[in-house]
Amino acid sequence: MLPKKYYQICYTLVLAFGLSMVMTLVITAINTGINNGYIGRFLSAWKFSFPVAIIAGSIVAPLAKKIVDKIIFK
Repeated sequence: MLPKKYYQICYTLVLAFGLSMVMTLVITAINTGINNGYIGRFLSAWKFSFPVAIIAGSIVAPLAKKIVDKIIFK
């Protein structure tokens, strides 16, 4: 187990991993179809989408938290 101080980075990595994987699987299937070479095309695209998702998640997650904190009554 990791110390609590690593919560945000772990959360961002797990979220980026899952979202980028699902989105890349779907978009690759829509754009190229599911046939021979699909996994290779997916992995080729995912190697770019995962780092982008990490950066985007690092920027968007704190902003989203602030917006939701304002929307939800406490």
